[in-house]
Amino acid sequence: MSVFANLVERIADLLQPLFGASAAAAAIVLITALVRLLVHPLSRAAARGQKARNELQPRIAELRRKHARNPEKLQRAVLELHAREKVSPLSGCLPSLCQIPAFFLLYHLFSSPTIGGQANELLSHQLLAAPLGGRWADALGDGGLLGGAGLVYVALFAVVAGVAAFGYRLTKRTMADRPVLPAGDGEQVPGLGAIGKVMPFMSYFTLVTVAVVPLAAALYVVTSTTWSAVERAVLYR
Repeated sequence: MSVFANLVERIADLLQPLFGASAAAAAIVLITALVRLLVHPLSRAAARGQKARNELQPRIAELRRKHARNPEKLQRAVLELHAREKVSPLSGCLPSLCQIPAFFLLYHLFSSPTIGGQANELLSHQLLAAPLGGRWADALGDGGLLGGAGLVYVALFAVVAGVAAFGYRLTKRTMADRPVLPAGDGEQVPGLGAIGKVMPFMSYFTLVTVAVVPLAAALYVVTSTTWSAVERAVLYR
């Protein structure tokens, strides 16, 4: 915590001539971009893995037809197919998992009144009129939706909504271009229909996260989500 706090402070000091009182917020955006750059090779690997998994769909559908009455044998056959083709079914999760530590560091850093036994000076930093340690509920209680802090959240919600709408269209297009093949006898695999209906709306859940976490963590989420949307558009085209 202390090391990460010093890192944020040092970067904020470097950015202070450009961003003034919002330098710490700019530092968080920059740190998020650096994290995403480090994770980008995993994102590229995940995209290649997704394309490889899509190419395996006809063979997996055939295995489902062949082992429709033996789920255990079907599972072994699918795992063997992935191993034989050197395709990991979990590769798509790695980019998200690797970002969790940075998110939780920011969350705890801007939720803790003290760091290393001393007052947390980062809590004095702001993004325009909104404290980086504050939440949306705090902004509503201090000037309301159209107050200084409230307008910062309105802008963040607008960005998230725009990115979510873009992600919704991208997911719908991807699912239309790469439909899941039936398991056999023309029937879809149980549960996939519901998943297919819910998946395009997953991007909108980010709005809830932005509303309940400290503003510093919300900045990380908004920046990372925007990066992900652009990255998906490029890597999965």
